[in-house]
Amino acid sequence: MDKKVADLINQQVNKEFYSAYLYLDFANYFAAKGLDGFANWYRIQAQEERDHAMLFFDYLHHNSAPVTLDTIDKPEWERGDIMDVLKAGLAHEEYVTSLINDIYDAAQQVKDFRTVQFLDWFVKEQGEEEANANDLITKMEMFGTDARGLYLLNSELKARVYVAPSLTI
Repeated sequence: MDKKVADLINQQVNKEFYSAYLYLDFANYFAAKGLDGFANWYRIQAQEERDHAMLFFDYLHHNSAPVTLDTIDKPEWERGDIMDVLKAGLAHEEYVTSLINDIYDAAQQVKDFRTVQFLDWFVKEQGEEEANANDLITKMEMFGTDARGLYLLNSELKARVYVAPSLTI
C-alpha cells in the first residue's frame, strides 16, 4: 500500500473515533435538555462512527499496513441552542466528506484501485450522512419552534435503531 494512502487512512481511523466522541458529546447535550430522542439519534451516530473507524482499521490490517492510534481530542463545538448543535453536526459531516475525498484522490493518483473500490462505500455513506443531517435541520426548522412539534420530532428520533454497516473487506 502506498505510504501516503496508508497515512491518510490511519488519520481517518482517528478522525472517525473523534467523530464518535463528538456525537457522544452531542448526545450528552441533548440528554441534559431532556431530549432523549435527539440523544438517541446522536448515540447511534456515535456507534456508526466507531464502526467506520474499525472498517478503516481492518482495511489497513488486511493490507499489511500498520495502524497508529493517536490521542482523541476533546470535542470542540459551540454550545448554543438545538439548531446550533444540528448545524455543527452537518458541518462535521461535510468535513468528514472532505477527508474521504482526499483519501480517494490520493488512492486514484497512485492507481490503488482496491482502496478506491473500498472507499466507494464511504463516499455513498457520506452522502447519506449529509442528507440525514440536512433532514434534521429541515425538520427542526419546520417543527422545532412549536412545543408539540418538538415533542413529535423527539419521539421520531427516539425510535431510531442501530444497524451495523454491511461493508466487508
